[in-house]
Amino acid sequence: MLLTLFTIAIITFGGTALSTFFCGKDEKLLVRLAGGNVIGSSIFGLIAFIGACLFNFGIGTVAIALIINCLPLMLLANKDLRNSFKPNFSSVNYGNLIYYTTFFVLFYFFFDRTMLETKDGIFTGGSQNLGDLPFHLGTIFSFTEGNNFPPENPSFAGAKFTYPFIADFIAACFVKLGSSVREAMLWQNITLAFSLLILLENFTVEFTNNKLAGKIAPLLLFFSGGLGFLWFAKDYWNDGRGFLEFIWNLKVDYTIRSEGFRFGNSLTTLFMTQRSLLFGMPITLIVLTYLWKLFSEDSRESDINRVEPQEKVLSFTPYLLPLSVGLLAGTLPLIHLHSLIVLFIVTAFLLMFGKNKVREYMTFGVGVCLIAIPELVFAMTGTSNRTSEFFGWHFGWDTGKENVVVFYLKSLGLFIPALIIAVSILFTKKNSGETSHHSPITIHHLLYYLPFAACFIIANVFKLAPWEWDNIKVLIYWFVGSIPFVALALAKLWERALPFKLLAASCLFCLTLAGMADVWRVLSKTINYQVFDKDAVAIAEQIKAELPPKALILNAPTYNSAIVLSGRRSFMRYTGHLSSHGIDFAPRENDVKSIYKGESVSDILLRQDKIEYVLISPIELSESDANEDFFAKFPIVCESGQYKLYKITDTPK
Repeated sequence: MLLTLFTIAIITFGGTALSTFFCGKDEKLLVRLAGGNVIGSSIFGLIAFIGACLFNFGIGTVAIALIINCLPLMLLANKDLRNSFKPNFSSVNYGNLIYYTTFFVLFYFFFDRTMLETKDGIFTGGSQNLGDLPFHLGTIFSFTEGNNFPPENPSFAGAKFTYPFIADFIAACFVKLGSSVREAMLWQNITLAFSLLILLENFTVEFTNNKLAGKIAPLLLFFSGGLGFLWFAKDYWNDGRGFLEFIWNLKVDYTIRSEGFRFGNSLTTLFMTQRSLLFGMPITLIVLTYLWKLFSEDSRESDINRVEPQEKVLSFTPYLLPLSVGLLAGTLPLIHLHSLIVLFIVTAFLLMFGKNKVREYMTFGVGVCLIAIPELVFAMTGTSNRTSEFFGWHFGWDTGKENVVVFYLKSLGLFIPALIIAVSILFTKKNSGETSHHSPITIHHLLYYLPFAACFIIANVFKLAPWEWDNIKVLIYWFVGSIPFVALALAKLWERALPFKLLAASCLFCLTLAGMADVWRVLSKTINYQVFDKDAVAIAEQIKAELPPKALILNAPTYNSAIVLSGRRSFMRYTGHLSSHGIDFAPRENDVKSIYKGESVSDILLRQDKIEYVLISPIELSESDANEDFFAKFPIVCESGQYKLYKITDTPK
């Protein structure tokens, strides 16, 4: 644990020095640290990955990447910048301290349930993490154990790996330095989630000029939920047990379920399962905050008299900051591609409305292209992904046969009505002549919001991924872009008389109760799903010791094959993951079925597909109808319980 935290601290300090130099020493230290964590991680991950591809993936490569990542610390030779790192303990806000500590503790106990190692195997405490955990473990172990550079898809041997993998690669770097994979993912998740909390709060405060709204915004994101609290109340009413006994044994989720709830709580459905989004969103928020400052500055260009904090640093060139922010955004293709798509939409809209900052927007675009284009070329050249599977007409997102209005009302509850009311009332008050202190929403806020609204429309008209539910990766940014308006409306209600305070509290309660129930279901340890049994773990360790890193293994096309833990290549794994990546797996699936059945063509297919080893376990016996007698002619090289790994040779025993 200490090793992982120390490494994260080094990465964070290097990134913080860089963010301080460009963003100004007057920015709050906590914001600079949060930004430094993700900025440093993106730089470290990219440098270490290039080093691993060009040379090899070892402690030396990781150490060199850490050293390069720390070079910005030389900027601290500047006394003013160095002094900006000193915390001011004389003005500690204990309310803030409690707020941040509570979230940090929440993140610790929540992400602690992501992966559980016991004597009976590996489990997960997340209801939506059963398939995603082995996918990320397979990616991490493919780097640490399989020397997977340049990366090929560990779930589909021979195909290029186009999934944004940098978050998992950084975890692999921690493992390479001596951390356990569980500790690496745990502390990476915690620090990324905490950075997201700080950066979302900062974005909201910058956008609304309201500190209370900034505090409300993370509650709306991390405890997002719809009308599932009504189902919660119904279940409790019909259960018959006491309230404490009921909540300690929640049996179902209340934000994503069969009754038409598809949006899901962000923590349980997105941030625990989609580690690339957890990394990509805080980076995107840094960029969105900068773009808002640029856009709002553009809107009042004629009457600005104040000096921006970064102006002193950047007086010699006004384009260094947009170029630097663009370079940061350019790292997103290998971190979270959908985040870059959102930034493209936002920037395109701002270019239409910007008057005096076109050069800054263009410079930002140049910075993006300098990094993003080489990454996209690297990721997409020679890929097995079918691009046509990622785009198409698809109305209503994942509504199915349900009315779209009813669907979103159930999935998001009061959020959309609250958003509409908030924008209408606050903007109307501004136009009715109230002071900006009471009505901060201007036409420029609405113009800046247009691309987020466009994201909502696009995600409900087009399919942006082979699996339509994956449009959530764009929809979540519409949600994040909408949060400041709802948070501001709740903050304004809270600032008024007691009846309005009660109304604000009630609305916040309704907006977050279903999400809190799902998060609590994880925290209360109600969920314990076995992902790998003890024999799967044992044979994976044998495979690591006995087989070469590039060995090609045949296993049943399931998400939790023991091969995942070995880091070795699979001829084919879970069809759900492959289809969501746009891979045509049907020919291989037919080969897998034929080989396991021990048909007349099995030996031919084994040679044709260059299979070196075949796994027989309870999964292959039940799901692939494996003919164990056919493989008995081959030698067993690894065995644990009912798990056997056969070596395919030209001269069977």
